[in-house]
This record gives sequence, structure tokens and C-alpha cells, in this order.
Amino acid sequence: MHSTVVRAQNVFGFFTTVAFAVAALIAFTDLITPRTPKANISMSKVEVVRGRPNYYSTKKEEYAVLRFNLNADFSSLMNWNTKQLFVYVSASWPNSTSSEHTNEAVIWDTIITSPSADHLQNIGPAAMKKLKKSAEGKTIDPSRGKINLKNQKAKYQITAPGGRLAEKNDVVLKVHYNIQPWVGVLTWTPQIEFGKWKMMKGGVSKLFNFPALKVKKAADTTSR
Repeated sequence: MHSTVVRAQNVFGFFTTVAFAVAALIAFTDLITPRTPKANISMSKVEVVRGRPNYYSTKKEEYAVLRFNLNADFSSLMNWNTKQLFVYVSASWPNSTSSEHTNEAVIWDTIITSPSADHLQNIGPAAMKKLKKSAEGKTIDPSRGKINLKNQKAKYQITAPGGRLAEKNDVVLKVHYNIQPWVGVLTWTPQIEFGKWKMMKGGVSKLFNFPALKVKKAADTTSR
């Protein structure tokens, strides 16, 4: 009854109980920590061309090349339980065949890590040294959660299921985020306010339209 194995099992059981209780307490602290994200996004330039949007594309189709401006403050999301923050921008527009659905495509994304998760980033030694220096003497540098982009080119091209994208109306850009904690569940951009978790202020651009297809003008070969 008091063998070494039984005592080891009792110690291990007590340890897991305490660890679970501490983890649950840490996860609960997220609920009482204010989240007040805000973002301002606007379209800078957009054009629609015809070609192969990716090197693996098998056929030519219409795709949009877009640039945007983004000024966001997610510093309130970077607390002691935040492992990393995934931020992405999507473009959505009405579906021409169904009024109940919309087309949506991710055009840009980035990952913001906490200081203790910097080793997860796939960046060079110089960038890593600069990143670590920004957190010296601080638990989490607030500047890590801030994004300021001007005339940023989209990482991913926008295509449509039918291959036609030109002259589509009511396009809008939206900012989204996903928080990956050290302990707890993944949380996405909230659609309603929950306690001290506020909905993101802004994060939606003004409506704009995809322009007509950009076509090269044929050379004038007529003689005068």
C-alpha cells in the first residue's frame, strides 16, 4: 500500500492536478483582461489583368493585383498568455449567382509572436537579434502588436471560381485576427462583445469596385 510505485503515482496525480488548476487559472485570466483592438484599412490601388496568377496555374484567368494601407493596434491582445497572434486581411464581394453567399479571399497575412515564442519565427539572425532587443527589460513590448503599412502589396492574388473578376462591384477589405494562447482555446475576431473583450474598432474598408480588364493597346500600323 505504501510501496514506491504507489507513492510515485500519488505524487504524479497531485502534480497533474495542481498543473491543471494553474493552467485553468491562467486561461481564466484572459477573460478578465481587456481586449480593445482597432484597425484602419483602405484600398490604395487595384487592377485586374489576365494571365496565370500562380506558377502552377494551368490556364490563364482574370486576377486582381491589389495594394492597401493598414494601421492597426493589437497591443491589448499581447498579454502573458499570448503565444502568437495571426493577423490576416481578406477581400470579399457579392456572389453573382447567389444572394445568400459572398466570395472571399485572403490577400495578406502575418504572425506576431510573443518574446518567449520568438524562436518559432523563420527569420534571419539579424532580424531575430533586433526582435529580441526590442523586448529587453519589458514583459511584452507594446510595439509588437502594432502594424503600420503604406501601399502594401498583397501576398496572394485574387481570383474567382468562374475565372472572371473584372468589373465586380461592392468589394470590401476586412481585417481579422486569431490568438493562439499558451494555455486555453484559440479565439478569433469576435462578432459580439464579451465582458472586457471588445469588438474590433474599424477594420473594414470603404466599398470599391474591381476595374475593367487591363488590355494592352495594339500598335497603330496605319501609315499617314
